Amino acid sequence: MNSDLSVPSHGAMDFVSIGALVHRLDPGIVPFRKATECKIHVSGGEYNVAANLSDCFQMNAGIATALVDYPIGDMIAERVKAMGVRPFYKHFKHNGVNGPNMATVYSDQGFGVRAPVVFYNRSNEAAAQLKPGDFDWNSIFAGGVRWFHSGGIFAALSETTGELIIEGMKAAKKAGAVISFDLNFREKLWNIWGGQKKAVEVIHRIVENVDVLVGNEEDLQKGLGIPGPEVAAKSKLDPSTFFGMIDNVVAKYPNVKVVATTLREVHSTNRHGWGAVAWVSGKTYASPTVDLHVLDRVGGGDGFASGFFYGLLAGEAPEEAVKLGWAHGALLTTFPGDTTMATVDQVRAFAKGGSARIQR
Repeated sequence: MNSDLSVPSHGAMDFVSIGALVHRLDPGIVPFRKATECKIHVSGGEYNVAANLSDCFQMNAGIATALVDYPIGDMIAERVKAMGVRPFYKHFKHNGVNGPNMATVYSDQGFGVRAPVVFYNRSNEAAAQLKPGDFDWNSIFAGGVRWFHSGGIFAALSETTGELIIEGMKAAKKAGAVISFDLNFREKLWNIWGGQKKAVEVIHRIVENVDVLVGNEEDLQKGLGIPGPEVAAKSKLDPSTFFGMIDNVVAKYPNVKVVATTLREVHSTNRHGWGAVAWVSGKTYASPTVDLHVLDRVGGGDGFASGFFYGLLAGEAPEEAVKLGWAHGALLTTFPGDTTMATVDQVRAFAKGGSARIQR
């Protein structure tokens, strides 16, 4: 691959992430205040990437995370197993009353001019109690690891989760892995215990260890404290403002070799313009753009990240890696739930300009 990013060619684990597992309750297009039933999706920003890499891209992927030993934890563990993800669990016992809990995300799908509404119950969440020392990194990485990943959602959960991310990143770097971080800035989560000032402080210490950074202009501004672009974008699909911020990012973090993000222009809940861009070792790359008919938008960004990482892990040129991420993220919005139902052949076909013509 033509970049300064050196991806190990071998390892027992292609990919390991650290983050929180959650279950998302989805009443479809019905708002929660009128809902009578819900589907349950197993999710988590860091988990979704591992699940996509395992199920669609057939890579050896794992996650270090918390699991509560009660029926909801059992259900989540079954879904993790079904996606082929290797778990490294820190187990917690539920007291039968108030936890510790596996977090719940509530998210209807919206429809047309009505946007989706997302809210949480992360009260007494087990993953927020994770801390340095909870995982034996030498054991997890014993057979070699090629890529290690985490994100801003997990970092925002508590005062200990960011420290655990840093511990894992340093151990993975020592083992030779590429380190990635998805900024995924969630203001509601940070506001619980410190707000944006604390977020910038914590994320700064994390990103000092990072090779590959994922995040849009807002993530870069709020998560890294990088000044906003001087020139406004002509549209949400215009990458010029994102690329205009990269010099400030790499000046602050010279260790960062890759910065990538999706571009999304929301015309309505079910119709989006979609693109993706990346800065790789001083060069810029952009995907095509496409109009999406969206079934469920949750997880599209993680879909991009996993496809993009797959391209880099597979030794593809950066331009091709961006297209693979863009294609997989687009396909993921056509499935219910947060994780993939696509095959790698479908992703590669769409990345090459495939269409929705029936496949016989």
